Amino acid sequence: MDTGYVHGYAEPEARRLGDQADTLAELLHAGTAYPAGSRVLEAGCGVGAQTVHLVARSPGAHLTAVDVSAASLAQARKRARTVEFRQADLFDLDGEYDHVFVCFVLEHLPEPEKALAHLRTLLRPGGTITVIEGDHGSAFHHPRSEYAQAAIDCLVRLQADAGGDALIGRRLYPLLTGAGFDGVSVEPRTVYADASRPGLVTGFTRDTFTAMVEGVGETAVARGLATADGWARGVADLHRTGAGDGTFHYTFFKATGRKS
Repeated sequence: MDTGYVHGYAEPEARRLGDQADTLAELLHAGTAYPAGSRVLEAGCGVGAQTVHLVARSPGAHLTAVDVSAASLAQARKRARTVEFRQADLFDLDGEYDHVFVCFVLEHLPEPEKALAHLRTLLRPGGTITVIEGDHGSAFHHPRSEYAQAAIDCLVRLQADAGGDALIGRRLYPLLTGAGFDGVSVEPRTVYADASRPGLVTGFTRDTFTAMVEGVGETAVARGLATADGWARGVADLHRTGAGDGTFHYTFFKATGRKS
């Protein structure tokens, strides 16, 4: 699987992924629970940030979590000790499962529909897939800032240059139907944070989204996508949206489908 993970594999990114998963657990995982004894595949589990929430909501399911990164799997095993972890490329996976779960993976792949089509071959007839992705184009905030928007746009550009799509959330319906899934349904899961929701301000605005943008600053400047001063101003303005009268909005998309 050719994937360029633009955010890197350093400890701050692992911490950010954990903050994101914990802050958004109810928003993203509500409605997802698998029956006891069912065979569930989590494709692209990374450091296991989402895995622990799958286990908590479906304690009787048999969960196999797979990732291409040995370093990420080492951290995932510490988070969820009851899960069967495997190191493998998505396109090398085999076996048969009742359900497949994919979260924040397709955005990093150059051929997401091809990946979904392969995952479909791993499902038994009647099996289901759940896919969750973000869409950086859905981010808007107060106070408005051209510098902050430019920083977000740099992240979108860097992910595209790496072969991914940071705007993929809006594409889930055509991707799943194009991969052969039936009964596809997509719904938005929206995050809105202001001073009346301090947990979201800290967990999402600051520690998830702003941290994600801030983490690619060195690369953005090195590639000439931003000046050092412009980037610093953009990050500062993003932090400003999580202070005082600042507000921040973002939409994730959660899709489900089945194999007939």
